Amino acid sequence: MKGRSLIISIFLLLLGGGCSFVVKGRGEDSPQEHVPVYVQDLNLAITNDLSALPELRPLDQAVDSFMTFWSLHGVSLSVMRNDSLVYAKGYGMADTTTPMTPGTTLRMASVSKLLTAIGIMKLQEEGKLFLDSPVFGPLGILNKYDSYIRDDNYYQITVEHLLRHQAGFTSRGGDPVFSPYTSQDALLRKQLGRTLAYEPGTSQEYSNLGFLLLSLVIEQVSGQPYEEFMQEHIFEPALCHGFRLGGNYLSERHPGETRYYMQPDAEKTVSFDGKYAAVEKCYGGNNVTGSLGAGGWTGSTVELARMVASANGHGPVQDILVDFSVNQMTNYFGPDIFSLGWNDTKPGGEWTRSGSFSGTQALIKTYPDGECWIFIANTSTWRGSRFSGDIAGLFDSLRSRYSALLPRRDLFQE
Repeated sequence: MKGRSLIISIFLLLLGGGCSFVVKGRGEDSPQEHVPVYVQDLNLAITNDLSALPELRPLDQAVDSFMTFWSLHGVSLSVMRNDSLVYAKGYGMADTTTPMTPGTTLRMASVSKLLTAIGIMKLQEEGKLFLDSPVFGPLGILNKYDSYIRDDNYYQITVEHLLRHQAGFTSRGGDPVFSPYTSQDALLRKQLGRTLAYEPGTSQEYSNLGFLLLSLVIEQVSGQPYEEFMQEHIFEPALCHGFRLGGNYLSERHPGETRYYMQPDAEKTVSFDGKYAAVEKCYGGNNVTGSLGAGGWTGSTVELARMVASANGHGPVQDILVDFSVNQMTNYFGPDIFSLGWNDTKPGGEWTRSGSFSGTQALIKTYPDGECWIFIANTSTWRGSRFSGDIAGLFDSLRSRYSALLPRRDLFQE
């Protein structure tokens, strides 16, 4: 293990010169001849008017019809081609009086896991951890929690096991991260005291707990609170200034953030903290803030597009990760193995990351032809996590009919 980590460390150091944030030129121009100037505040600068194009009114009508069919209050859609933002628009309403815009921020649910994975890869580039680093045990990153552990299989868990949902955790009987509890420490004491469902690395089961632990790994290794590290080392270098961990209640809504809505027949529930007997599930039903990097982030689709452009190994947007890290995140190991942060990365360049939460439905999908489509809605549907398949179907329909009509431009630039 140590030898492998040393080899990776040396390789990353050799590549270190390519890690600094420098805005690259485009096409055949040299950086000295043509250096793009990127918009500093995407959420304010990119408005609906910029994508109100007559030739794309049929696309808008198709999205409106999709919203009507699924009773969605508001949707944000952004489209990139080869790292250039070519289309960005809000549809419907962010709340009762405010139209949705490309800069409206929304909860993105498990799309947060992609951001957390980028943070982990950045720490590996800095030599502060490795994918095969142990999480628990005498040499483990989170060994301060070892006293809670009753099953020795925990000591086999590595950072990569957490990233690939292979650590041995199960959600049978309820997702532990979104179960009622009084504190993070109480949650960890309860969960780490349980027997693992399987030996780490021998199977996989989707786990929010694994990405909550990765958030704590980032805190322990960086010496910073999770949100502070992500802001300073991931979002700011990518020129993304609007990401925030979401609040749990409507009163904790950020400026510029949408309101969330449940499907019409949704029943109320007890609040996660036991303070209220009946709340809308999207406002108090789950501990959004406490989920950290498993599902806590809010942001706009335009800044999510910018983050994808900053961590995809392509130009002209300068990546904040070296190619070695991007390749590790996107390597394809088969249909039954999760990629690192992404749900799935097919060999040809089709990458998918979905997210579903009370009041939120999100999907990022990149395609081999260089397009990336990003969709977030502010409304739940009865389909739950399966709704991502319907969004993917919308993408396929819109791409087949309107890709050729998308303008050749880059809204990331002034």
